Amino acid sequence: MTTSILNVLVVDDENPIRTALSQILSRAGHRVRSSGCALDALWEIKSEAPDLLLSDLNMPGMSGFKLLSVVRERFPAIQLIAMSGTCFGDGVPSGVCADAFYEKGRGINVLMQKVADVAQGIALTLTLGSTCHTIAVLPPYC
Repeated sequence: MTTSILNVLVVDDENPIRTALSQILSRAGHRVRSSGCALDALWEIKSEAPDLLLSDLNMPGMSGFKLLSVVRERFPAIQLIAMSGTCFGDGVPSGVCADAFYEKGRGINVLMQKVADVAQGIALTLTLGSTCHTIAVLPPYC
């Protein structure tokens, strides 16, 4: 499967997880930046908006729940993947504003499939020229 090269922002307060995810995505050919907290992530987004934001939900200070909600409202073109080690399943948990959900510990292949699915939605948007078409493919959950 071929995926688009994405500009990704990884947000997680746990440095080992943030570093590992950044390395995995970089090795897959994506351009990756990372932040250790939601407020730093918002500054990164203001500086340069990523194609994809991969954010932990449970972080001190501003939570990932709030970060995803703010990003969805202010930067609707950014695709969002929520992740957590305390929420389980394949679907986006109720009340989370995200296009996809990754359960921490499910493995690299699961994560890369989620990223590929989001990349496919971004490619469709670029091809068709309208976010309305992307919403039909990857519905935002809020």
